[in-house]
Amino acid sequence: QVQLVESGGGLVQAGGSLRVSCVASGSILAISAMGWYRQAPGKQRELVATITRGGSTNYADSVKGRFTISRDNAKNTVYLQMNSLKPEDTAVYYCNARVVVAAQNDYVYWGRGTQVTVSS
Repeated sequence: QVQLVESGGGLVQAGGSLRVSCVASGSILAISAMGWYRQAPGKQRELVATITRGGSTNYADSVKGRFTISRDNAKNTVYLQMNSLKPEDTAVYYCNARVVVAAQNDYVYWGRGTQVTVSS
């Protein structure tokens, strides 16, 4: 079994910064891609950023230049540094990871989410 646990969410004023983290634990042989998604009230979950094991990144247009995704492979941890936050960034932020649990067996796991609220 694999668990992903997010932390670091909270309330911040517009223009401020916040860093959220996600740690994966359990029966993990390796983790390939990791990512952050978010879901605002009444909206669908959307991609924020992804990062490969080798460090290649991809960002939603809405966060480019403001958010930075990074990971520590030794700690099975992915981070999202969020700068210049806007009220429209308010959402529950979820991490996910594609985890290799056995030879030629990988699955995508999700965390339970952490709330980020940006006040105007």
